[in-house]
Amino acid sequence: MKLLDQKEFPHMAAEEVTITVRLIRSFEHRNFKPVVYHGVNLDQTVKEFIGFLKQDIPLRMSLPPPFRNYTYDKLKIIHQAHKSKTNELVLSLEDDDKLLLKEDSTLKAAGIAGETEIAFFCEEDYEKYKANPISSW
Repeated sequence: MKLLDQKEFPHMAAEEVTITVRLIRSFEHRNFKPVVYHGVNLDQTVKEFIGFLKQDIPLRMSLPPPFRNYTYDKLKIIHQAHKSKTNELVLSLEDDDKLLLKEDSTLKAAGIAGETEIAFFCEEDYEKYKANPISSW
């Protein structure tokens, strides 16, 4: 049995999309910055994508140092194209079972598609904010 060659069948290549990653530095102060990523391979695992983000973010000189040097470790879907949007300014605290991305899943299996917006944040900060969701401004 011969494996399919991507050069012969380019339409069967890995699916690549554009997504927005919202770096959340502070939930209480609503401190976040969006970063757009083009050509994201949906066949990679969430863990692989987190590894990529952890390498890429410190190198982005367009981001202020507090964002580049922060400890991010968790991803959650904020919004998907053509679906309803939350009215929460930073991140919805609901539906964690559906929207938090599991590291062993592929991005595609986790529900990521083109034009999806996801949050990247420190899980410990999220849990503290969820226990006491008060904004400071």
